[in-house]
Amino acid sequence: MFASDLLKDRVVVVTGGGSGLGRAMAERAGALGARVGVVGRTEAKLQATVDAITEAGGTAALATADVRDPAAVHAAFDALEADLGPLDTLVNNAAGNFLAPSEDLSPNAFDAVVQIVLYGTFHCTMDFARRAIDAEHGGNILNIVTTYAWTGSPFVLPSACAKAGVLAMTRSLAVEWATYGIRVNAIAPGPIPTKGAFSRLMVGGMQEMAKKRIPLGRFGEPGELANLAMYLLADGSGYVTGECVTLDGGEWLQSGAEFGGLVQMDRAGLKQMLEAMKPKK
Repeated sequence: MFASDLLKDRVVVVTGGGSGLGRAMAERAGALGARVGVVGRTEAKLQATVDAITEAGGTAALATADVRDPAAVHAAFDALEADLGPLDTLVNNAAGNFLAPSEDLSPNAFDAVVQIVLYGTFHCTMDFARRAIDAEHGGNILNIVTTYAWTGSPFVLPSACAKAGVLAMTRSLAVEWATYGIRVNAIAPGPIPTKGAFSRLMVGGMQEMAKKRIPLGRFGEPGELANLAMYLLADGSGYVTGECVTLDGGEWLQSGAEFGGLVQMDRAGLKQMLEAMKPKK
């Protein structure tokens, strides 16, 4: 479906590019000719992505940064530009999430997710766009959201609020920045197994319960998200902006809010299950 030089001469930055869906998109962009920069907090994971891209014949570099810190984002983007050239494409993929009863959320727990998802996307988007506007070369921004950005969902309140904000940001900036030749789009993936967020949110029998909610009868694959992302980043989608494309096998159309089914469980039992799911320190 895609020519091997589809993204030739492009410089693509992927946040959260050291694992999961971010790594899948970074590797796919590298295979299609882009020079790829990956940003995240863990250097070893980022290096693994860079090694995979370069071993396959591509070009890649890394820069560590916490996207919650605008100064760190700026320094990381400076470093990637020095290694790869002017940045023209940004994939905002870095995220955090966990399941919890909303009445048990602390301010710090809420803030932890919103700072990464909403503020982190804002920091990266603004730093990237200012470079593109100053250079007058246009640009392309792709935000990874979720289907409950517009439905909401119980038990993931911080993520739902933050992703809704990112979706509003996508649509707002697509209109405002079109004059600079900057396109802004989003993808809302449904359940796609990875070692990151998916493994923390879908444990035990929850996976089979979630699969039954999907009309196509299966989970998505990282490569399917990566391919959709490449289409939205490529010049062939040049008339697409302000759009959010759903990739969930029909799940939200059939079932609504992704974790809505959990409200049917006995609340005390649910809380016990969610407590058991927390990472052990």
